[in-house]
Amino acid sequence: MRLRTAALLCAPLLLAGCKSIGEVAGIASGAASGAATGNPAIGFAVGVAVGTVGNYASNTWTRVRTGAEQDAIAQAAGAVPVGGEAPWRINHTIPIGNEHGTVRVVDQINTPIAVCRDVVFSVDDGKTPPLYMIMICRDPKGWKWASAEPAVSRWTTFQ
Repeated sequence: MRLRTAALLCAPLLLAGCKSIGEVAGIASGAASGAATGNPAIGFAVGVAVGTVGNYASNTWTRVRTGAEQDAIAQAAGAVPVGGEAPWRINHTIPIGNEHGTVRVVDQINTPIAVCRDVVFSVDDGKTPPLYMIMICRDPKGWKWASAEPAVSRWTTFQ
């Protein structure tokens, strides 16, 4: 009976998804610490703290993975001449969400400030992949994703 009750209580955790990791951890730790101490205020404080840390860790992990994907696309496009096409691939340390596709350099813009390229890329998923257009620019470390929204860390996990 206890096993069934525990399974029923844990089932929503499997449906929550990655965005809810912080909230789920906060609720669980808050409930456990509140029950252990007998003080709901301590349970609330622990739950809020654990939830905040969990959300921060989840957002940071997502941002690092997204940045690695953007860098893989930019590096593949940087090695191709204008009008050329090349494959791109990302292999994450934790092999979830490894992606691949093709990248085509459409145009290059030379300015006194930076050299940038318009790039069209796809993410292959077994069907006809949609095409996405981005801009990459060369900096001292190589080619980098230049679109502000997904590349700047202050946007956290926006894509």
